[in-house]
Amino acid sequence: MMIESILRLAIERRFLFLSFIFVIIGIGMWNYQKLPIDVVPDITNVQVQINTAAPGYSPLEAEQRITYPVETALAGLPRLSYTRSLSRYGLSQVTVVFEDGTDIYFARNLINARLAVIKSVLPSGLEPEMGPISTGLGEIFMYTVEAEPSARMVNGKPYTATALREIQDWIIKPQLALVKGVIEVNSIGGYNKQYHVMPSPEKLLYHRVSLEDVANALRQNNDNRGAGYIEANGQQLLVRSQGQLSTTDEILNVIIKQNDGVPVKINDVAEVAIGKELRTGAATRDGVETVLGTAMMLIGENSRTVARDVALKLDGIQASLPDGIIAEAVYDRTSLVDKAIATVTRNLLEGALLVIFVLFLLLGNMRAALITAAVIPLSMLMTITGMVNAGISANLMSLGALDFGLIVDGAVIIVENAVRRLAEEQHRGGRQDLSERLNTVFEATSEVIRPSLFGVAIITIVYIPIFSLSGVEGKMFHPMAATVVVALLSAMVLSLTLVPAAVAVILNGKISEKESVVISAAKSLYHPLLLLALKFRWLVMLSATVLVAFSIWLATTMGSEFVPQLNEGDIAVQALRIPGTGLEQSEAVPLIRTVKAVS
Repeated sequence: MMIESILRLAIERRFLFLSFIFVIIGIGMWNYQKLPIDVVPDITNVQVQINTAAPGYSPLEAEQRITYPVETALAGLPRLSYTRSLSRYGLSQVTVVFEDGTDIYFARNLINARLAVIKSVLPSGLEPEMGPISTGLGEIFMYTVEAEPSARMVNGKPYTATALREIQDWIIKPQLALVKGVIEVNSIGGYNKQYHVMPSPEKLLYHRVSLEDVANALRQNNDNRGAGYIEANGQQLLVRSQGQLSTTDEILNVIIKQNDGVPVKINDVAEVAIGKELRTGAATRDGVETVLGTAMMLIGENSRTVARDVALKLDGIQASLPDGIIAEAVYDRTSLVDKAIATVTRNLLEGALLVIFVLFLLLGNMRAALITAAVIPLSMLMTITGMVNAGISANLMSLGALDFGLIVDGAVIIVENAVRRLAEEQHRGGRQDLSERLNTVFEATSEVIRPSLFGVAIITIVYIPIFSLSGVEGKMFHPMAATVVVALLSAMVLSLTLVPAAVAVILNGKISEKESVVISAAKSLYHPLLLLALKFRWLVMLSATVLVAFSIWLATTMGSEFVPQLNEGDIAVQALRIPGTGLEQSEAVPLIRTVKAVS
C-alpha cells in the first residue's frame, strides 16, 4: 500500500516531481565541486607517530633509553589498539595505533597529555614530538632544489649542498607550508648549516678552562634582551641589548672567564668554522646529489586539489629564488589522480553509452529509451551527493564498481510495461488524454513495481555483508559498497517517482506496440533452441552440470589480488641494502636515473 501510495502521489503531482529533476541536477553539480578525488581509498589506520631525535645514540641505546620507555608510558591509553616502533641511529619512532573510528584529534590529545610523563623518563635534552596529521598516502608532492652549473653564490663560489638546503628551509618551505591542505613540508638531502667550535685540549689546560665553561659562555652570550623604552622630546625610543652571535668573528671574541684579570676568549682556546651536521639521509637525482622536498597533506583533504595548489605555489616561488636556482617538481599526485580518474571516466562513459544504445535498440521507442536513459545521469548526481555527505572519495574502487545495467534495471521494467499498456489502450480506444494516460501508467507500474523493486533490493542486500568487514579490508571495500548501494537506492527512488510521471507526461502521442527488430530476431532464434533444449533436456542438464564443475575447477587455478592492479604508467623503485651500509656507499650504488631518497 505504501508503494502504491507513493506511486499515485508521484503521478498526481507529476509536474512537482518532474521539477525535482532540476533540484537533483543543481544539488548534484554543487556537490560535484566538493567531491574528494583520489586514486584508491586511504587504508591507513588511526595512528599517531612520536618521533624523538637523539643525536649520537646508537640503535641499541635509542631502543633501550627512548623507545622502550615511550611505549611503556603509553600503556593504558583509551581505545589503544597496539604500538610499533623503530629505533635507528639518532632516531626513535613509536607509532601508536588506535581502534578504528577513533577521532584523530582525540587520539592526538591523549598523546599530548602523555608527553609530559614521557619527557620525565627520557634522558635530559631529548624532546619527543608528534608527527604530522597525515596518513600513508599523505606524500602528494615532491620537488628538487638544484643549481645551474653557472650559478654562483654571493662569494662567487658554486652553490654547495649546504646552500641549497638553506634555500629550501628558509625560502621555499615556509611559503609552501601556507598552502591550504598542507600540514608539513619535509626536507631530505643537503646539510644543515652549523657553527662548529673546536677547542684544543692543550689550550684548555693552559688557560684552566673546561668544556662546560666554553658551552656556558656561548649560551649566555648568544641572546638579545629588551630593556623597555625611554621618552625624549615626545618620542618613545626602544632600548634593547643585542647579543646574538651572527658571525664567526663574534664567536671568537666571546669571553669565557678571567684569569688574574686577563680575559680568556674563545679565540684563545678553540677554532671556529662553518660546518655541517652528521646527517642520516640524502637525496640524488640522475646520480647527482640534490635537495628533495616533500609536501604532506592533511588528513581528509582532496589530494588532487592540494597537489595542484602546491604546484602552482612552487611556480610562484621560483621568482623569489636566487638566480640559477631551480625548484622542479619530480612527483605530482595530480598526474596520477588524473590518469586514474580518466580511466574510471572512460569506463563509466563507455558503460553508460553501451546501456543507452541497448535501450534504444531493444525498447523500440525513442522517447521511452530517453526516459530510461535519463535515470543514469540523475542517479549518478544523487550518488555524488551521497558520497560527499558520507565523506567518500571518487577513486578506482568507489566508482569502478558501478554497473549502469543494474541501475536502470528497475526503470526498464516499468517503462517497458507502461509502453505496452499504453499501446494496448490506444489500440482499443484510440489516443488517450492526460487523465487516461495517468491511470494507465499507474496500473502498468503497479503491476511490476513490486518485482522490480525487489530485484533492486536483492542486489542492494548483496552488498550489505561488505560493511561487516573491518581493518584494512573494511577501509578498502566500504567505499565501493556504499557507492553502489547509494546508486541503487537512488535509481530505485527515481523508478518509483520520476519515471512513471515522465512516462505519463511525455508519451502523449501515437505509441507503437510492435516489438523492435532485435527482439523479433532474438525470439525467432530462441524459440527453436528452446524446443530443442526441452526435447533433449537430460543432455542439456548433464552438459550444464559438467560446465559448472569445470568452471569450479577452473576457478581454483586462478590467481588472486587484494585490489585491482593500477597500471597508470607510474613506477615505484625501492633499493634495499644490507644493514650497516654507509650513506656515501648508498649514494654511490648505481640506480635507475630517477629521484631516490636515502634515509
